[in-house]
Amino acid sequence: MRAPHTSFYLYCITMHSLPPIEELLKNQRTQFIAESLVHVRQQRAETELMLADDTMRDLAQEELAVLDMQITTIENQLRDILKKEQEEEEFPNELVLEVRAGAGGDEASLFARQLAEMYERYAEKRGWTWRTLDVSMNDVEGYKEASFEIHGEGVFKALRFETGIHRVQRIPATEKQGRIHTSTASVAIMPLRKKVTVILRDEDLEFETSRSGGKGGQNVNKVETAVRVIHKPTGLDVRSTAERSQLKNKEKALSILQAKIQQLKDEEDARQYSEKRKKQVGSMDRSEKIRTYNYPQDRITDHRIKKSWGNIPGIMSGNLEDIMQSLATEQEMLDNDAAT
Repeated sequence: MRAPHTSFYLYCITMHSLPPIEELLKNQRTQFIAESLVHVRQQRAETELMLADDTMRDLAQEELAVLDMQITTIENQLRDILKKEQEEEEFPNELVLEVRAGAGGDEASLFARQLAEMYERYAEKRGWTWRTLDVSMNDVEGYKEASFEIHGEGVFKALRFETGIHRVQRIPATEKQGRIHTSTASVAIMPLRKKVTVILRDEDLEFETSRSGGKGGQNVNKVETAVRVIHKPTGLDVRSTAERSQLKNKEKALSILQAKIQQLKDEEDARQYSEKRKKQVGSMDRSEKIRTYNYPQDRITDHRIKKSWGNIPGIMSGNLEDIMQSLATEQEMLDNDAAT
């Protein structure tokens, strides 16, 4: 079944009109109500024929008024459904969060793990579901790279500006001279959209299987359930170990790979349309330095909006509300400026 084109839906909603009834009948969310609309419109057409009969005209006019009210009510219900569907497409309620250690060796990997734990605690506060997809650790139990799946209402809308380079300045526990070190970790927020423009071709994919390892029951360590998929044209790869079956891990890895390639496409589009980037708080480019965590001064600074916050321990414990709200407010101001 072909999904209706989202931008066409948005255009129709903006113009206070509805897409063609054929499209509404193809959409699972609107199909039932659209069928009611077809039925009421047919009733109205039949009732209009009664206007030609002088003895039935008054009754027909009363009936038409009732039917017109029903049609208006149904059409408004359809608009509400389509508007919600558009919002969910723009800000989906599921995403993959990926952290990678950058410059700084072991300290960078420890910082990457702390960032992941910060987001996990924030997710708990918001009532979102957090799931580990794959983790690669080093000898100091820091994260070389790790990916997580988060589900929950408003998750992408809240975390969409977190993609980029996060920099930490602090004295590592192993530093005997008391010198401040600077390390980095990258964060990528990849929404899992139901409608994507990227198509994965079988000939471009290569699969590897292995044992998942770690906790997870008897089956995990004995059967090759973990799946790694490589996209040969880009060199991107994804590994999924979260599911108990190889098939489900393959499906999960493919959906994440699709999200990664979509992100690359979005980044390229943003670079081509630099004017649009100026109207966004974040560019969705993981190479952009977005935030510094300065421990000696107990200060976190977001470089895009030039704002700082204190209480690093509290923020790293998941108290991100002030930062998220400041970013959302700045984006709202940019949107308002662009609209005028």
